[in-house]
Amino acid sequence: MDIKAPKAQKVPHTHEIHGHKRHDNYHWMKERDAPEVISYLNEENEYYEKMTANTADLKESLFEEIKGRLKEDDESVPYLYNGYWYFTKMEIGESYPYYYRRKDDTDHTELLFNVNDMATGHEFFKLSGINISPNNNLVAYGIDAVGRREYSLFVKNLETGEIKADAVLGTTGSSVWANDNYTLFFVRQDPKTLRANKIFKYSLDQNVNDAAVIFEEKEDTFNCFVYKTMSERYIMIKSSSTLSDEIQYIDASQPDSTFKMIQERQPEMEYSVSHYGDHFYIMTNADGATNFKVMQTPIESPQMEHWVDLIKHDPASLLEDLDIFKEFMVITDRFNGLNRIRIKSWDGTVDYFLPFTSETYTAMTSANFQFDSELLRYSYNSLTMPPSVIEFNMRTKEEVILKTQTIEDPDFNPDDYASERVWATAADGVQIPISLVYRKDQRKADGNPLLQYGYGSYGHTIDPYFSISRLSLLNRGFVFAISHVRGGEYLGREWYEQGKMFQKMNTFTDFVACGEYLVDNAFAKAGHLYASGGSAGGLLMGAIMNLAPQLYNGILSAVPFVDVVSTMLDDSIPLTTGEYDEWGNPNNKDSYEYMLSYSPYDQVIDQEYPNVLVTTGYHDSQVQYWEPAKWVARLRDHQKGTQVILFKTDMTSGHSGASGRYDALKEVAIDFAFLIDLEEKSSK
Repeated sequence: MDIKAPKAQKVPHTHEIHGHKRHDNYHWMKERDAPEVISYLNEENEYYEKMTANTADLKESLFEEIKGRLKEDDESVPYLYNGYWYFTKMEIGESYPYYYRRKDDTDHTELLFNVNDMATGHEFFKLSGINISPNNNLVAYGIDAVGRREYSLFVKNLETGEIKADAVLGTTGSSVWANDNYTLFFVRQDPKTLRANKIFKYSLDQNVNDAAVIFEEKEDTFNCFVYKTMSERYIMIKSSSTLSDEIQYIDASQPDSTFKMIQERQPEMEYSVSHYGDHFYIMTNADGATNFKVMQTPIESPQMEHWVDLIKHDPASLLEDLDIFKEFMVITDRFNGLNRIRIKSWDGTVDYFLPFTSETYTAMTSANFQFDSELLRYSYNSLTMPPSVIEFNMRTKEEVILKTQTIEDPDFNPDDYASERVWATAADGVQIPISLVYRKDQRKADGNPLLQYGYGSYGHTIDPYFSISRLSLLNRGFVFAISHVRGGEYLGREWYEQGKMFQKMNTFTDFVACGEYLVDNAFAKAGHLYASGGSAGGLLMGAIMNLAPQLYNGILSAVPFVDVVSTMLDDSIPLTTGEYDEWGNPNNKDSYEYMLSYSPYDQVIDQEYPNVLVTTGYHDSQVQYWEPAKWVARLRDHQKGTQVILFKTDMTSGHSGASGRYDALKEVAIDFAFLIDLEEKSSK
């Protein structure tokens, strides 16, 4: 049966800047909620359903298979905070967690939130920013029931169960209690751009409309945040752009005092602040410390001229985090792409790294809220090993595995799988690392179907991680590869710098070089290579489809940022102005021309494109639905092959997809079914 793809209406529209004209027949799709837009998205969804009807049983089978590996009645490892143990539970058949706490040294368990009940009647629901007051009697929390990252902030009395009637609308969902258990600081967003730009101070006896603005971030490339130090002593306001930070502070016991500046913002100078004793501890790239260093400064004179080196800059290792305890500091860094956790005592008598030996693992500190403790909690997992939560005694070096994720499959054995790291040579001769995992007994001498994953933006590193759902591909003979392309920070800050702004093209050519390496070295069989990426990784997918369409049999592109030039010229869109330091400002001619040279939407040409499944959320505030919608329509205009171009819009979700755990698994099953179906057809 010949199923016709939707034919999007063409309405001529011309963008003009710098004396250059761009013609855009699908500009009309930006009219959110317009009947013709909704109609088109529904037509695409119907086309997707018809074109994938043959995989209906496969989708259901994959969903049940993945769900079957989950321990549905699971429970998190409790963590101790201010005299209470906090943990979550999942129950069989329910999509959302239950939040509990138990007072230390008692057996009485208290239910804080049943998110399943709270989500009743909502197609999307997210609870965020749970914030307990210092006296443990109140909790502030945020709710997003649309998926657009606009949270309503509520306050609940944990003694009576009463919820304060007047919610605070249009917030980021996070908040900070002053130590008086009465004053709450929170952040509101610009209603149009969703830029976090105003910090309010609110007393519980006030009407929320009377909350006072105590700080406004007026620079449109900056967002602002409010948080409390781990010591609970200071409340901090941080203004941050891609390349610059500014932090102010007050004593958390004096919420009406005036915020004091630590260090005013400077171009390309980043810093974060922790507190211990009489000093602030600054992790910063100041003084040319590209990979960051740790400095200390007296609280009474915290300005930059008083900063003194504590942990010097190391060009070979990227500092990523700092945890402060009474007797130890814990430094998390990245060396040769791999996570390291360093334990160092304040008196200098102890200094060592935790002993990790694999080349494909992820390790990070987590849930360390006890300042006066010698116990460090961290998590560890790899491409073959499920995540574990580990408690490590920094003094005795003894450790206890508190929990390892349960895989509800009697046939699962980590030893059946192998992981390794290989290196591809980029177009400019740079070596690009690739993390690989596969099932040993499925490995073939002439190559396997292979799914190549990448991101490569914002300095965000995709570490090698375990995935329950990925087993469904590995068990069917797929190899999975993470290409650690430039634009992330896998090999340090310079790795990021080489994949942004006027070097952004490196991200795309690195990924193609990795794909070619995987084929040439028989990890992937020619004609059976697939690629996947989302958001800025979706931009990566769009770019490689233009650069090397013949290399890939299929592409998964989720919430893809593909209309780069138009979006970065529209400062009314959320995130635009805050990202000029990542992509450039196309109001400047040189940035415009460079951006135009790789923008997937603008670079679509007449050629044979691979099979592609594009997915998005109608309420996405980070990558608006119209970017993938326009891109798909233009791809169809220029497709010279018979490969399918499919587009699916979740009309109820945003950037992160479905909110319930089962709906999220169904989204994974949709992606996997697309790949497996293509592979079966290609193998005939």
